[in-house]
Amino acid sequence: MSIQIHKVTANIGARVEGVDLTRPLGQETAAALREALNAHKALVFDAEGLDDAGQQAFVRHFGDITTAHPTVSAVDGAPNVLPVDSEGGRAANHWHTDVTFVLNPPQATSLRSITVPPYGGETLIASSAAAYRGLPESLRSLADTLWAEHTNDYDYAVPEEDVDEEQSARRAQFTSIKYRTVHPVVRVHPLTGERGLFIGGFAQRIVDLSAGESRKILDLLQAYVTRPENILRHRWSPNQLVLFDNRITQHYAVDNYDGRPRRLHRVTVAGDVPVGVDGKESYIIEGDASHYTPVAA
Repeated sequence: MSIQIHKVTANIGARVEGVDLTRPLGQETAAALREALNAHKALVFDAEGLDDAGQQAFVRHFGDITTAHPTVSAVDGAPNVLPVDSEGGRAANHWHTDVTFVLNPPQATSLRSITVPPYGGETLIASSAAAYRGLPESLRSLADTLWAEHTNDYDYAVPEEDVDEEQSARRAQFTSIKYRTVHPVVRVHPLTGERGLFIGGFAQRIVDLSAGESRKILDLLQAYVTRPENILRHRWSPNQLVLFDNRITQHYAVDNYDGRPRRLHRVTVAGDVPVGVDGKESYIIEGDASHYTPVAA
C-alpha cells in the first residue's frame, strides 16, 4: 500500500496510512515521513504489533535515539524507553517541549499507547511555528531578540499541603541532577528554516530581566502557542504511535480520566543545539547531560 497523508487540522497534525511500523522502512518511505513531519509537525500512525524494540527501530530512521531521560528511570530492560504512566505522577500536565533544560533537546518524540483509559487522557500538541506566525510584528521583533533560561529545578506552584511523600520522591528524582541552559526564545528549525517559539514549562526566566518581568513576557508569548487553532487534540486508541517534532512544538497531557490507568512509552531522537535568529547557539549554565544525549561535534 502506498503512503497516504491525511491532514488533521490546518496548522498541525496528519494521520499516516500505508506504513507498517513493525518492518524496516525503505529510504523513500523514511524520506517521505521526514518530509511529512516537517510539514505537519505531528504524525499519527496505527502501531498494531509494535513493541518496545520495534518502536526504537522505527524511531532510529530519524536519527540516533537518546537514553530514556536525564534523571528519570527507564522501562526495565529498555534504557532508551521512558514509561509515561498515570501511576508515575502528573509532571507532564503542563505545556512543555521535551527536556529543554539540556543543551541539545530531542529533535523528535514518539509516544506509543500501551494502556488507554476508557475516556479522557488526550495529548495536546501545539505548533510553535503557527504561534510565531500569529504574533504581531512588534512582538515578533521583540521575541527574536530574547533568550530564556530553561531548568528542571523550579517552583511547581503546588501548595506544600498538597504534596505527598510519593510526589516529593518523584520531584527529588526529577531534580537529582540540576540543569540550567539558555536557549533562544525564537528557534530557527535546522531543516525547514521556520521560526518557532521555543519556550514552554521549563523556560523560567528571560535573560537580563527579573523573574516578574520574565513571567509576564513568557505568559504573553505562551498564550499564542496555546490558541485552539494551533493545537492538535489527540484522543488515544490502543496500538497507536504519535511522532512529533520536538523542535517546533509543545505538548500537554490532559488529566481528565479520573485516575484510571493510562500508560504510554516514549522514545526520543537525539537533537542538535538550538540556534536563534542571530545565528547564535544555546549554552549551558549548569548540568552535564552527556549520559542522556551526546552533543554532536
